[in-house]
Amino acid sequence: MKSTENLYKLDGFVPVARAVPFGLQHVLAMFVSNITPIIILANVIGIEKGVTASLIQNCMIIAGIGTMIQLYPIWKIGSRLPIVMGISFTFLSVSISIGLSHGMGTLMGAVIIGGIVEGLLGLCAKYWLKLIPHIVAATVVTAIGFSLLPIGANSFAGGQGSTDFGELHNWIVGSVTLLTCLVTQVFAKGFLRSLSVLVGLIVGYILALCMGMVDFSGLANCSIIAVPKLLPFTPEFHLGPILSVIAIFLVSATETVGDSSALVNGALKRQIHKAEMGGAISCDGFVSTISGIFGCTPITSFSQNVGLASLSGVVNRFTIATGAAIMILGGVFPPVGTLLTTIPQAVLGGCTIMMFGSILFAGFGMMAKSGFSQRNMIITSMSLSIGLGFTQATGMFKVFPQIIQTIFAENCVAVVFILAVVLNLLLPKKKEENKQ
Repeated sequence: MKSTENLYKLDGFVPVARAVPFGLQHVLAMFVSNITPIIILANVIGIEKGVTASLIQNCMIIAGIGTMIQLYPIWKIGSRLPIVMGISFTFLSVSISIGLSHGMGTLMGAVIIGGIVEGLLGLCAKYWLKLIPHIVAATVVTAIGFSLLPIGANSFAGGQGSTDFGELHNWIVGSVTLLTCLVTQVFAKGFLRSLSVLVGLIVGYILALCMGMVDFSGLANCSIIAVPKLLPFTPEFHLGPILSVIAIFLVSATETVGDSSALVNGALKRQIHKAEMGGAISCDGFVSTISGIFGCTPITSFSQNVGLASLSGVVNRFTIATGAAIMILGGVFPPVGTLLTTIPQAVLGGCTIMMFGSILFAGFGMMAKSGFSQRNMIITSMSLSIGLGFTQATGMFKVFPQIIQTIFAENCVAVVFILAVVLNLLLPKKKEENKQ
């Protein structure tokens, strides 16, 4: 039976007219982040504009396919959770390095093999997830929340590297967007309250349009429909690049563990099951292999959408699937995707600030459930202080080999995860205190 109340339930149908706005809200929350890694990679490597446009199109299709598989698993691949997938920033550094030194074909070969490895890890997750107890997952979720805050702030100010970064008009648009989200979340009721992020985005977009900050020039040269191209680069397989990418896939798997744990705790109000976590990881891996076939870098769960689900309470799989369908349509019909790219960064920043904060709140809630024993305090405080602190100090890792720098130097989540796991294994549990 179709019901609007099903928006806040994992299963059940929702009227399409109600489902589409919530699905669109998820697409808008992640859209720019989904296509940005491939744009940066293409600019650095020097890929021609026609091929880059095709890759952007493929990014949207892959994100839609990955999200659909997470929502509606194929065998054990997929979590059956309202996870939204997109192209990962985690692989950007190593992708640029391999692309410049070995070429895009070698990079795609490494992505294809690395995805298979992570997918297989997900299928046998029950054998190694015991290394990630609740306190470790809580610490990783908190680290993800902290790591996202600068991303939201940079968008708020106009986008890192933009010529108008920090200018007054970005402050005005970002502030109005954020305040609209906040006012709607606090004072609106029912259906409208759950759409607080979309309401803020619409208000911010209209304001930006009035201020001349929206550029529609990209629509002029858009074809109406375009078929995605498979294997734009011929895959090549070399051991060194493959091992480097596999190492980053292990890091990506830890982020997926944190994201899925935060989603289940924050939005579904329960503990995550090992089967769900394993399915999420296997989907990450195997869909990343498909992503490599499409000429794109690996895919992963998107933290900003975890924050959106926790904030709005909307977890219905059918509803999120409408967003996945919009992404796929955006890939097949370029004008749809091009129109979404006109959203100014300041508008997106105003929307994401509150969402990222909700991930932090979910991490704190998980810590509370784990208990504030001395052992847990040491695991969390040491992991966060070293992981967040060391990765903010430029050049801190310069004495280590390049592969260590690639994995850890700018990835606080990876450092926090490794430290939390090691401390959990080394600290004697007999010293654990009762919750005060």
